[in-house]
Amino acid sequence: MSDFIAAQDRALLERHGLAGFDALWALKLEAVDEPNTERGGWSSVYRLELDERAFYLKRQSNHLTRSLLHPFGEPTFAREFRNIRRYAERNIPALQAAFFAERRLPGERRAILLTRALDGWQDLEHWLKQWTTLESARRMAILRACGALARCLHQAGQMHGCFYPKHIFLREQGGAFEAQLIDLEKTRPLLLGRRDRIKDLEPLLRRARVWGEPEVRELLAAYLTERNDVDAWWRQLGARQRRKESR
Repeated sequence: MSDFIAAQDRALLERHGLAGFDALWALKLEAVDEPNTERGGWSSVYRLELDERAFYLKRQSNHLTRSLLHPFGEPTFAREFRNIRRYAERNIPALQAAFFAERRLPGERRAILLTRALDGWQDLEHWLKQWTTLESARRMAILRACGALARCLHQAGQMHGCFYPKHIFLREQGGAFEAQLIDLEKTRPLLLGRRDRIKDLEPLLRRARVWGEPEVRELLAAYLTERNDVDAWWRQLGARQRRKESR
């Protein structure tokens, strides 16, 4: 895969001398959290501000994921970048890439993924923490935005795989909310119809404990094209949730 630079970010990166792998790799920044070392290598995230635009610079070394297509492994950022491009092609609201590249060195595989910061957006966890203090209209708008996002994702034939509150970002606009997704690494095609769709939605409802039945039904009404299906989906989601909790 050749180096990728988004057209709308190229001039800015070039102006700051950051339009190449080596420059971004050598850039001295403070990590926003502890490095991820679960896969034997490491992966770190940094915030990068250039003029009035902000990004998250993600760098990794020997942080690989394996699959049938890549039995010897590939950088996890390579998989996430492919999914970012797939979401963009299918008009699924999600984070956007500004730069991606990888390099092979003796005994090492490096990768860089630069994404645009979601300044002005808040994850769903932020809203859930203050859920009981929100007025009804805002709660309903958030539920409808989350349901519409899930509908767009699944109608495009994709399953997120980590459809959690911390991966759903929301922005309030004139009394309504927009929603988009981050952390696309585990995305895969939606192969098993309703079974996969329920499997994708259930973790969200399990983590949004503050939502009662009326809230879940409101989300499902926004998700489903036929409101008559809400009862059946409510029962199936509840059954899956009970099975997960009993394990």
